[in-house]
Amino acid sequence: MKRKVSQATVHRLSLYTRYLGELEAREVDYISSDKLGEGIGTNAAQVRKDLSIFDRFGIPGRGYPVSFLRKRLAKILGVEDRVWRVAVVGAGCLGTALVCYSRFEKQGFHFVAILDNDSAKIGTRIGKLEVADISDLERIIRSEKVEVAVISVPVQNAQQVTDLMVEAGVRAFLNFAPVNLNVPPHIVLRNVDLTVEFEGLSFHLINH
Repeated sequence: MKRKVSQATVHRLSLYTRYLGELEAREVDYISSDKLGEGIGTNAAQVRKDLSIFDRFGIPGRGYPVSFLRKRLAKILGVEDRVWRVAVVGAGCLGTALVCYSRFEKQGFHFVAILDNDSAKIGTRIGKLEVADISDLERIIRSEKVEVAVISVPVQNAQQVTDLMVEAGVRAFLNFAPVNLNVPPHIVLRNVDLTVEFEGLSFHLINH
């Protein structure tokens, strides 16, 4: 039976993994829960609670072995020795920026397709990819064995595109369109609304 883990915990696991990677690069061998928590902006109790969900990683008197813990957390997150095939729908500024950001590939997320309906963009190259016609979406998703999709299209097209990709076999979506998408229960959906994030920043700026 798969354990239920909150999204907040998953978010912190990602932060732990990234910070541990920085420590590993500096050849740090062990880190305490206090220092690990401090490194990502939380406390030692939260670190111990998060990690205890999965195993006992610490060594009494020494702390957590940095390299081992990073690899174990990366495996838990599904990014250790695993390649996820990603397609981007929408070759605008956002889609282009995502495809050209090299860190994603280092983390195991390989962009294998980018699609658009703009004839001026179709056939042009963005990074290593050629922009494909969105009319070929289903064929490309199946042939490229895409598992993850990024939605960066106008609101009025987002649901239709998502439905087509679900039918073609895509199992997870990162949605940048400012609209609530309807997907089947077995599909993983994460919404990223940059306007909401900026409004959160402005709220704190005027209230502090």
